[in-house]
Amino acid sequence: MSSTTAEQLQDRAADVLARFVDVRRNDDDSLAFEYGGALCSLRAVGLSPGLDVLSITAVLAWDRPHHAQLAERVAERNSALQFGTIILIDHEDLSDVVLRYVCPAAGLDDEALATLLLLVLAGADDSRQGLLA
Repeated sequence: MSSTTAEQLQDRAADVLARFVDVRRNDDDSLAFEYGGALCSLRAVGLSPGLDVLSITAVLAWDRPHHAQLAERVAERNSALQFGTIILIDHEDLSDVVLRYVCPAAGLDDEALATLLLLVLAGADDSRQGLLA
């Protein structure tokens, strides 16, 4: 990461997340953790001075048979989701279901940061339900 403020934001996010989940640092310096069965990754990025964002990715389901019913379930969950977008990533006859969310986070205190992260993760947890059936 090139931005010191982005590095600080990511360190703060790691500390906040550590209250709720086990957090690991990957070789690329992103944070990795599991929440409600979803494999998650978080990275803070400085886009410009004063604009540091958090990029959160959660794999909700992987290697699911691709069919119309799965696409319908994803569309339903997207319409109910407040934070992020759920996408299907197709590979051969299978699909991975991934939630992505990028948000400005510069200036948030730790409680606001915790609230934001938990709202996103709760949405991932809720969205994951029924995708594995």
